[in-house]
Amino acid sequence: MTSPKVPNPGDILSAAQAAVDTAQAVAAGAMRLPPASAQLAAQLPDLVENLAAATERLNTTLDRAERLMALGDPMFRTLDLLLPRLEAMVDMGTDLFRTLSAIPGVSSLSRFAGINSTDPAGPAAGGPAPGTSSTRRRAR
Repeated sequence: MTSPKVPNPGDILSAAQAAVDTAQAVAAGAMRLPPASAQLAAQLPDLVENLAAATERLNTTLDRAERLMALGDPMFRTLDLLLPRLEAMVDMGTDLFRTLSAIPGVSSLSRFAGINSTDPAGPAAGGPAPGTSSTRRRAR
């Protein structure tokens, strides 16, 4: 009976190295990638890092926008309370103008003042400015 040969450490190391070389050769032959795919795969870590940086900047910008909206919220609430009052004041001024223009003789006064009686907004809205009315031109 012959005894089985016991391998020494050098034999084990050379066999392991041969197995690794064979596995790499098989893997290289089976996975032939096009050059563009290989370049994309090489750039993938940088792309992921850039995506992480862009996501962090986006999160910072969103946080900043949320803080600005939180600071502006009381102002928006105040404007919501004031706008109906301001609209009511404008409506009251328009009603007052219409009421006053219905009084006899006011149309003559408004013509001398340069205010168009059909325009409730007066000279600021496109009517003739004071000093440029048609009555002044006739007086020259």
